[in-house]
Amino acid sequence: NLYAQSISLNKLTFFGEGPRTTTGGRSFFGMTEHIFGGNMIRPFYEKLNMGIFGEVNGRSVDIRPSTGQPSPSIETLYTPLTAPGLANQPFFLQLGAGIRMRPSTKNNLLHFNYSAMYQPFIDTSGSGFSFQRMTFDLYQEISLHHTNLYVARDTNGPNDCKVDPSDKKSPCPTSTSRSVQGSLGLRVFTSLSMVPGTNVVPFYFQPTLGGSDINGTPALSSYQDYRFRAPNVLLLQESFDHSIGKLPLGITVRADQGKVALLRGDLGSNPWRHSYAAGLNLRAGGFPMVYLLFAFGGHEGTHTIANVNTSLLGGSTRPSLF
Repeated sequence: NLYAQSISLNKLTFFGEGPRTTTGGRSFFGMTEHIFGGNMIRPFYEKLNMGIFGEVNGRSVDIRPSTGQPSPSIETLYTPLTAPGLANQPFFLQLGAGIRMRPSTKNNLLHFNYSAMYQPFIDTSGSGFSFQRMTFDLYQEISLHHTNLYVARDTNGPNDCKVDPSDKKSPCPTSTSRSVQGSLGLRVFTSLSMVPGTNVVPFYFQPTLGGSDINGTPALSSYQDYRFRAPNVLLLQESFDHSIGKLPLGITVRADQGKVALLRGDLGSNPWRHSYAAGLNLRAGGFPMVYLLFAFGGHEGTHTIANVNTSLLGGSTRPSLF
């Protein structure tokens, strides 16, 4: 795949770095990011549905004030020492290589979606922002009825609703799904940063936990968006989904536990944060799930979430914004 992606966001929140920030430190900023590059995947072991993948991206970021918001603009509360990368945003060359596998076993009862990736972020101006990142994303799903919602191929477009769009024997559904479906899911995700010498990780490239991250992925949903931000994160997610009879509706229950750390060595001892969510989902044939969830349990209030499964945009991998 070759691509170019630009995004401009006027209202992002920054609470500071690390696990011990408070809601009183909330500030707002705007960000524009341009990404151009390409990625590839090469299958090599069909039995485990395994492949290697790589990417080359150029990233240009511009951080700007965000005034007129409920909290101050970022530059009034933070400095380049407390928000690395606030004063200047150099051009980055970002590389990546990884491996993933998506096997199923036990008569379509147990499903895996595992990936590991290494990404160096190279500050081309030599401003001290170069770093490396290792990411592990391990998801396993137990189907309660020997069925599952298949992961779309990376080459699928927005109009392709199944694993292989070239398979003419199983056309896309034209009506809402009437099959009984249910699953238990467990996800373990961690992102670890390696920073040479006196370099630092720019705050706008740090992963976040709370609400949804900048890519729209939910984590610790009861908290405000981007609530916890640091170079190193660890997240556990448990989920239960089940259809209601043969209606195109289902119930969803989720639990999240997560922690962040400025240093990798502190990730084990830093405190866990917890969040829970429950609600309804809509299942409509080839159309992706729509979720309406109420999140609670984070000791900082509650959060109502309306979310559309991102497969609406097609299976083709869009580059992450961080």
